[in-house]
Amino acid sequence: MTQLESAKAGHTTTLMKKLAREEGMPTGLFLQRVAEGKIVIPHNNSRRMEKPCAIGLGLRTKINANLGTSTDKAKIKTELQKLFIATRYGAHTVMDLSVGGKLKKIRETILKHARLPLGTVPVYEVAVNAKKKNKNLLHFDIDDILQVLREQAASGVDFFTIHAGVTRESLLKLKQQKRILGIVSRGGAMLAGWMKLHNRENPFFEYFDRILDIAYQYDVTLSLGDGLRPGSILDATDKGQIAELKILGELALRARKKNVQVMIEGPGHVPLDQIKENIALEQRLCHNAPFYVLGPLVCDVASGYDHISASIGAALAGSYGAAFLCYVTPSEHLRHPSVEDVREGVVAFKIAAHAADLAKKVKSALNWDRDISQARRERDWKKQIKLSVDPQKAGLYRRASQPKNKKVCTMCGEYCSIKLMDECLRV
Repeated sequence: MTQLESAKAGHTTTLMKKLAREEGMPTGLFLQRVAEGKIVIPHNNSRRMEKPCAIGLGLRTKINANLGTSTDKAKIKTELQKLFIATRYGAHTVMDLSVGGKLKKIRETILKHARLPLGTVPVYEVAVNAKKKNKNLLHFDIDDILQVLREQAASGVDFFTIHAGVTRESLLKLKQQKRILGIVSRGGAMLAGWMKLHNRENPFFEYFDRILDIAYQYDVTLSLGDGLRPGSILDATDKGQIAELKILGELALRARKKNVQVMIEGPGHVPLDQIKENIALEQRLCHNAPFYVLGPLVCDVASGYDHISASIGAALAGSYGAAFLCYVTPSEHLRHPSVEDVREGVVAFKIAAHAADLAKKVKSALNWDRDISQARRERDWKKQIKLSVDPQKAGLYRRASQPKNKKVCTMCGEYCSIKLMDECLRV
């Protein structure tokens, strides 16, 4: 039985009990929300995992870190370093987006070392295989797709991004727009190209029930991808994006009916004033399935600093109800991310997720801020550093500029406001 199927039957699994306890949520409420599809647990039933997580309503906001090779950068050792850094700095899941090198070996190596849930975008491997076998990345069929899905599920992948909402209908809506950037999703572009070349419907949509059968067998969570997400804030919340979202909502109901867990992916590039609307649209059209957002980036000019632009949008999106944030690194739009880029992206999104949790009144988030504020009140530098989002960097900054009086810092020195108030209020 899948976790969703167990919850519908009123059976609280050992994994549900563990995660409910970690989240501080009553087990009965946790069970109810899994049964309703408002909480998902990405955990392949063939895999043993050290750090599983739950994603959804009333839980801490989770963050995902992308890694994986490119056609120009295909060193598995580098991707493993990214995996370790992402785990160390607080990512809850990782996704292998590899398109360069030996994909099966890369995925299995990452799975072997991953302590976290692992996601993939299967169409990438389908396209790479087609390029090698048929000399054209778009020369594949449904049998090729299902073979990759089965192999990845059997190997232990916990969630799939499936671009099943890029259909003839949604592409027609997209063509009615005058987008600056048409399709920026790699998977979405592959499938749009396939549909044009073969003059057929998207196979991920046409054969969705067969995909559900594989997901059900291994309890793989489906992350219904936003292949038509906007790549510019000027393209946000247009007819193409909304048409796809409506289709994803219909597919989510089909998945739940087959006892397959499902979440919905979202934009993308969205200006601040449209983020709340986007969250509300997803909740309404997709029946409160957990929303997994890329950023969103709130402006298009932050090249080199897109992790900041995206973390601003992510904090807002999380505060309005997004359950899952896909990080963005400083290298977005510019290059394949380095290990340091991954660290910066994870830390930025850890801050965004925490800010969202404070707005949601998550008790553990409030306690964390209370504890570090008390440490600042007491000028306990060791405890402040330990409680910070990045203790290594906080400690480095402290050591790099030592004050004469060890109870203050070199910003204010003897004029430290907290020290002055201690002396003023001393009885």
